[in-house]
Amino acid sequence: MNTGNFFAELKRRNVYKVAVAYAIVAWLLIQVATQVFPFFEIPNWAVRLVVLLLILGFPIALFLAWAFEITPEGIKRAEDVDLNQSITHRTGRKLMWTTVVLGITASGLLAFQLLRPKASSTADASTTPMTAASSIPEKSIAVLPFENLSRDPDNAFFTDGVQDEILTDLARVADLKVISRTSVMQYKSGAQRNLREIGQQLGVAHLLEGSVQRAGGKVRVNAQLIDARTDAHQWAENFDRDIADVFAIQSEIAKAIADQLQAKLSPSEKSAIEQKPTSDVTAFDLFTRAKNILLTTTLNANVQSLYVQAVDLLNQAVARDPSFFEAYCQLAYANDNLYFLGNDHTPARLALAEAAIQSAFRLRPDAGEARLARAENLYRGYLDYDGALAELEIARKTLPNDSRVSELIGYIVRRQGKYDEAIKNLQRALELDPRNFFILEQISLSYQNLRRYPEMAAALDRGLSIKPGDVEIGAARAQVDLEWKADPRPLHQMLQSLSSDAMKNVADTWFQCAMSERDSAAAEHALSALGDNDIGNDAVYLNHDVAMGLIARMTKDETKAQAAFGAARAKQQKLLQQQPDWAPAICVLGLIDAGLGRKQEALQEGRRAIDLLPVAKDSINGVHMIEYYALIAAWVGDKDLACEKLAKAVQLPGTISYGQLKLLPYWDSLRGDPRFEKIVASLAPKT
Repeated sequence: MNTGNFFAELKRRNVYKVAVAYAIVAWLLIQVATQVFPFFEIPNWAVRLVVLLLILGFPIALFLAWAFEITPEGIKRAEDVDLNQSITHRTGRKLMWTTVVLGITASGLLAFQLLRPKASSTADASTTPMTAASSIPEKSIAVLPFENLSRDPDNAFFTDGVQDEILTDLARVADLKVISRTSVMQYKSGAQRNLREIGQQLGVAHLLEGSVQRAGGKVRVNAQLIDARTDAHQWAENFDRDIADVFAIQSEIAKAIADQLQAKLSPSEKSAIEQKPTSDVTAFDLFTRAKNILLTTTLNANVQSLYVQAVDLLNQAVARDPSFFEAYCQLAYANDNLYFLGNDHTPARLALAEAAIQSAFRLRPDAGEARLARAENLYRGYLDYDGALAELEIARKTLPNDSRVSELIGYIVRRQGKYDEAIKNLQRALELDPRNFFILEQISLSYQNLRRYPEMAAALDRGLSIKPGDVEIGAARAQVDLEWKADPRPLHQMLQSLSSDAMKNVADTWFQCAMSERDSAAAEHALSALGDNDIGNDAVYLNHDVAMGLIARMTKDETKAQAAFGAARAKQQKLLQQQPDWAPAICVLGLIDAGLGRKQEALQEGRRAIDLLPVAKDSINGVHMIEYYALIAAWVGDKDLACEKLAKAVQLPGTISYGQLKLLPYWDSLRGDPRFEKIVASLAPKT
């Protein structure tokens, strides 16, 4: 057979058409395997096997097309078919149309794949739970919780500390993207992990897993680097050392990982990685326990006791090792928050924070963590926004992967009333800490203050997708309808589903729900669940007696109300002796005096609170001062002043809502006044 006849025979036997059809079908099958197999968690080798079989099948398909022919009597060898009886031309037409259909299908799938990245790239990083693979940086990593292989469960804190120090060391490298600890804590060791899914959720290309076994004076650390996109192991090593050398192991692992990811290390980064956190293993355990507590203070009603517990552990740590730099930074943070939130707004508490900062600067004056601690102190202790922002710009240079920098910037500019800028910075923090539900809560609170309730709900929904069943986030999500639509039913139903222990964590929300429904018995149960904790709204706290006075006012029990407010006044005055210029405490005293009928004192205290903390100084608590002044005026019978101040408050971003004004009994003295009803109507949800 000459060459011309050979190619003509290939055409006659439909070999060309079979080749084209096979190639299209094979491509489609490969796409199905690569897209569908991971969804069902079919191993990666199965995809490679499909590709290999399709490649091997190609020459076989061509051989079968050449050697055999389909006839009305069935399949026969081509040599046995008379050319006059051959129906290859009809078979070829069917094959051609089949190929056209397959080609159109393949073209559509290809177009979808090409267009999909463009569509997904416009998604908001703060609301997209999964990160597109194409947008994941190559030099990105998450250090997952290590497994505690020690018999003593208390060594779990030690294991957490080892993992956290490796993460902290890697986070110093500007050439890497490193996910913050809050997000990785959720992927507990010992459980079956879907590494591909974790990589997508965290937006990283690589994951570090490991285990720690501590026995006597020895420690064994195992670490392995995995490509999250392929499940391939890239590096693994075991370290057996004396317990005193555990911090050297952490540095070695961090440098090995940086080398594996081909990250450039500056001399200062290398020096920081090699620096040991402490030489005292017990102090390290205490520090890790405290840090775990501080990472869990979200919307918990018992936040004050949690901070106090953390401070106690950190004080023990620095007592054992006075050179423990990181412990001083965390100690400053905890004390600053106790001061800032009004739990202990005293000069003594602020002095404790500043002493810890001074110790940190004495040990490492150029460290970014020290600058971050000072920024926290300037912001929370003095509302010195410009000074805090300047410190954060310095801190950013040596803390390139620390989400706390953008997070704190977000909080500061929010206090300045720049809500859109605040939300953008909090969203940037989420890029490094994508599963941090506290940041999501703060984004939701920003939307609440802007009265953008659908976006508030969306942020909380994402928080629940990260941590399903979380009581605090669940209560906040159920409360949206109360604030937005004056509908307490979702919150009531959610609270009813909780156990008594879980109710303690959301007792303040339970109290507000009960008051909205005017259920005095439920309100008293909520107060009992709160224990020694106060009802708080930002920095404004109502003690137990104030709350009892509110319940008594609601039930028209004047005798009981007077007794409760009288007891509350004694406590509030004692509090103000320690912090005489603390505006949130003064406005609460004004409310108490209004409840006692002390009109002049109440109005004077309301005005003083506004003067001490105007909106220009603090856009969040400043609005609360106006709100409380309006409430004081309403209670003492000055409806003109009450409506004037309330109208001003609702024009500013703040937590006062349609639901609160519509349902809470505190505003009953203004009901029926056309000015008040107009204000309430202005906040009603728009159709």
